[in-house]
Amino acid sequence: MKRFLLATLLFLWGVTALAQECVVLLHGMARTERSMSKLDVELTKEGYFVVNYGYPSTSLDIEDIATSHIPKAVLQCNGVAPVNFVTHSLGGIVLRKYLMGHKPESLGRVVMLGPPNQGSEVVDTLKNVPGFEFVNGPAGMQLGTGKDSVPNSLGPVTYPVGVIAGSSTINPILSQMLPNPDDGKVSVERTKVEGMSDHLIVPVSHPFLMRNSEVIAQVKSFLKKGKFLRSEGQL
Repeated sequence: MKRFLLATLLFLWGVTALAQECVVLLHGMARTERSMSKLDVELTKEGYFVVNYGYPSTSLDIEDIATSHIPKAVLQCNGVAPVNFVTHSLGGIVLRKYLMGHKPESLGRVVMLGPPNQGSEVVDTLKNVPGFEFVNGPAGMQLGTGKDSVPNSLGPVTYPVGVIAGSSTINPILSQMLPNPDDGKVSVERTKVEGMSDHLIVPVSHPFLMRNSEVIAQVKSFLKKGKFLRSEGQL
């Protein structure tokens, strides 16, 4: 047993020592780190030291999540640098909030999947509906499209960001509240943020972006090269 434990510790130390970069995964609203598990596995295979961080997305507002949880996630990189991020939905807004005042010297690249970078009309329409805040929490209430919404108060990004937007939906009811094309939660146009390095549209619905094989391949491309792969005619 002692030999097994020693071998395990040496293996884990070796993985950390050999990993050249860390990738922090941040899930979306009302999800858990399990939703990012496929990305975790695939990026680990690529040699990254992956931190798949879970946070209470429906019990705190965006600033509280950013200030109390993102530093804990970065700390779990154990000094492996640079520190990259891959986010889904709300996770991208939380990260932008954090990086406004805590941009680390070791910051690498950021990939955002379906981020409401300019808010979502779904929140505008449903925020006063009974039960909406109960389900989506304080952070969900902050994702509207008004000038006072958190996403629209964050300003341009000043670090390498690649945004992947979905253009397919499995939620026709919510899609009626959104300008087309959309992914059922946010329109393609509102995923964009001033200062981003690249933007890609894929025919995937919002809940499945982080599990889609094409999306994962694009995440790997941006983390390595700072740009997405494109076939002829792809936007």
